[in-house]
Amino acid sequence: MNIKHYNQIAGQRIQRVESLSDNVFAVSATLLVLNIKVPVSEAIRSERDLATAFSALSPTLLTYFLSFITVGIFWTGQSVAFHYIKKSDRNVYWINLFFLLLISLIPFTTAFLSAHIEFRFAIAVYWLNLLLLGIIILINWHYVDKHSFLCVSGAEKTKVVKAIKRRVLIAQALYASGALLSLISPYLSLVVFCIVQLNYALAPFSKVRQIGDEISEQTSS
Repeated sequence: MNIKHYNQIAGQRIQRVESLSDNVFAVSATLLVLNIKVPVSEAIRSERDLATAFSALSPTLLTYFLSFITVGIFWTGQSVAFHYIKKSDRNVYWINLFFLLLISLIPFTTAFLSAHIEFRFAIAVYWLNLLLLGIIILINWHYVDKHSFLCVSGAEKTKVVKAIKRRVLIAQALYASGALLSLISPYLSLVVFCIVQLNYALAPFSKVRQIGDEISEQTSS
């Protein structure tokens, strides 16, 4: 190998990125719960006062649940990427580092949203975080596909890359729809975000579609 530039030898071990990613995801998921403050006040003198104080945590608990699921979905998605990526270079390192930068922002955008949950701007900031994550994922898959860094090839590679990109694009379209619903109500946006994330975490609609496809195949055969 004729080595003339540093970029030819940098970023060759994808395992380094995978190890760092697990740590960043773990820290981000942990930081989310720190936004939940135990209600302590001299005004709490009865069970009813405590229940009222606890109910005031509803926005924080909702955004915590939403963001923890979000972190889990992106962690799962990146684990899929590492399963298929066999080679790396300096650019792959930095694409994934920018991805982790956006992951580490989730605790902040979550705290910002929970503190200003009634404002559309807070929804927009949270949605922007999700949008940028989707864009960087698409960039990553386009790059590793273009440079043949995947462990699959031919028709199988085409199916894998197409499935990943389709999933990301559909998710981003749903996130955008949820964000637009903030024009009606910010709380409606959060409900839609939660439904979308639960679907991607538990895949109930995907299972229904899969069953439908199986029935169609049996009927046509």
